Amino acid sequence: MSKFEGVIVSDQWLQSQFTQVELRSLKSKFVNFKNQNGKVTFGDLSSLMMKLKAFVDTYNQDEIRGVLNESGIDFANDVDFEDFLKAYLNLRSEATTKQGGKKHASSFLKDTITTLLHTISQSEKACYVAHINSYLGDDPFLSQYLPLDPATNGLFDLSKDGILLCKLINVAVPGTIDERAINMKRNLTLWERNENHTLCLNSAKAIGCTVVNIGTQDLVEGRPHLVLGLISQIIKIQLLADLSLKKTPQLVELVDDSQDIEELLNLSPEKVLLKWMNFHLQRGGYEKTVKNFSSDLKNGEAYAYLLNVLAPEHCNPSTLDTKDANERATLVLEHAEKVGCKRYLNSRDITEGTSNLNLAFVAQLFHHRSGLSTDTKKMSYAEMMTEDVQTCREERCFRMWINSLGISTRVNNLFEDVRNGWVLLEVLDKIFPGTVNWKQATRPPIRMPFRKVENCNQVIKVSKQLKFSLVNVAGNDIVQGNKKLILALLWQLMRFTMLQLLKNLRSHSQGKEISDADILKWANRKVNSIGRTSHIQSFKDKSISSGLFFLELLSAVEPRVVNWNLVTKGQSVDEKKLNATYIISVARKLGCSIYLLPEDIMEVNQKMILTLAASIMYWSLQQQTEDPDSFSPASTVTDVTTPEASPAPSVCGDDETYSSLNGDFSNLSVDDATSDTTVSSQLEFDGGVVEDEIF
Repeated sequence: MSKFEGVIVSDQWLQSQFTQVELRSLKSKFVNFKNQNGKVTFGDLSSLMMKLKAFVDTYNQDEIRGVLNESGIDFANDVDFEDFLKAYLNLRSEATTKQGGKKHASSFLKDTITTLLHTISQSEKACYVAHINSYLGDDPFLSQYLPLDPATNGLFDLSKDGILLCKLINVAVPGTIDERAINMKRNLTLWERNENHTLCLNSAKAIGCTVVNIGTQDLVEGRPHLVLGLISQIIKIQLLADLSLKKTPQLVELVDDSQDIEELLNLSPEKVLLKWMNFHLQRGGYEKTVKNFSSDLKNGEAYAYLLNVLAPEHCNPSTLDTKDANERATLVLEHAEKVGCKRYLNSRDITEGTSNLNLAFVAQLFHHRSGLSTDTKKMSYAEMMTEDVQTCREERCFRMWINSLGISTRVNNLFEDVRNGWVLLEVLDKIFPGTVNWKQATRPPIRMPFRKVENCNQVIKVSKQLKFSLVNVAGNDIVQGNKKLILALLWQLMRFTMLQLLKNLRSHSQGKEISDADILKWANRKVNSIGRTSHIQSFKDKSISSGLFFLELLSAVEPRVVNWNLVTKGQSVDEKKLNATYIISVARKLGCSIYLLPEDIMEVNQKMILTLAASIMYWSLQQQTEDPDSFSPASTVTDVTTPEASPAPSVCGDDETYSSLNGDFSNLSVDDATSDTTVSSQLEFDGGVVEDEIF
């Protein structure tokens, strides 16, 4: 395994104010700013702070200099990194006050997590604890620690070894993690904890969580706001999993005709839940439309009408008669408990309009009493409109990959959400900063069709500059939702990014592009270097389906990561499935961010096999030790090395990973000997998801 790396600050309180991702980013900027003498002086600070996104829109340089002079911080002539951090905190505090004291709540549904204001909601914490106690209380390993007390910090302490978080992911999306790959025992080493958290974060991204600003060390330390932010995203995915026509065909009752069914297919799970709620409210005589899970639910009336429709046998007239909102909220919760909906929130959460918990409560009501009929005719029509298995896999793959990048727009339905071009422009700008002309782009919502075409035309223009194969393709093809084109475009984007990342780590590339054949040759050499005789002719070699080649490859790059006692011969379908599932979890545990499914290995999906091999190769090249069969990794700055612990690297790498993707954009044709033109899943490389500049 790679050595554990982190930025250590002697002042423990000061270190607690930042995540490891933030510390690495700030340390990198601090080191890069040093003058010719290798120092940063007090006079340099104002210029340095102006380069940080956190302050560029808030201060000018004179204002920063004034704040620093009045801060009372005792700076020597030379400023060390800790002095810089103190100045940063002081400026950030002043900036928050200047902007009106913006409050950051814990993130139940948000994409990214900020860190300076660590306010956490005790109600949300209690909700998550109740959820964990309910769903994991009977787990063979965790039962010795559960139930947790929401009044203590037991949740954060239990999260430090990563076992709880891994198992919670499997509750949300069963089968995501092969539990054989989890390090499970009472006393784990730092290396074993870090492995669990690496597996957790990579698996969380694979089910749709955004973990851009979270590193494994943050979870090892049990930082409350980050742990709650991750748990909340996992629980949200679980609660909203059935809110689609594919999972719940009965939802077709919410619409009247085929056109409405198509619109329903394109709605996000949250909007489907609102549509379901309003459907029943209309039936119950409620005259208003609920548009959100906060202010529209504060008085409790909508809940009272909804429960009267879903569970009329427990109807209490006083719920609507009372004029006191708190009393009504209490009666609503009592009504909900009678139908088996656990009380995960209290009356105050309703009256204060806590959107996170209200959404969770409505989702629980949906699961317990959907109130939907089974109109066979409508359900059959809805089932006919669902995608084939291959298309579904591809859509899932690209959707998860895009969401993991940390762009501002969240993708719920790939084919619908990319049609205005904005998401694709965000992806291009995230991976290749500066390629998008934002002055010529229109932000959603976009009412004028020609504006969508303009956005998509720019997508095509930038893609052609990157030498993508887009013959006779125009922006209007994306606007029209051409699925084949959209998938082909995103595949080329991912593959190009993948090969550029590998090229940047290859020490003697001299501008030469890395090809699929190079990856194949590297993989075979790596396996042979440990005395194994396995060899694949291409990424469509049928022998790959057994899983043995990739298990040997993983063992070659890190001998300790594969437990061969768990490996089968890979002959029967069941044996192949066990090996494939184990491969994916072991690769993620090692540090590979991948999105393929076990079926992709079993069926030898050529594109996904390529991405798996490339991800393992990328991880191997990042390691400090060179070996004869690999290319030398790019040099990295290690702030602290702990020899006795050697966990897989943090999911979030250096901020500038993508800023160096400016090489020769040639030779991008797909190698037909190793891969084809379809894609089922995709990987996202370590360090490739971190924002260009966090601050």
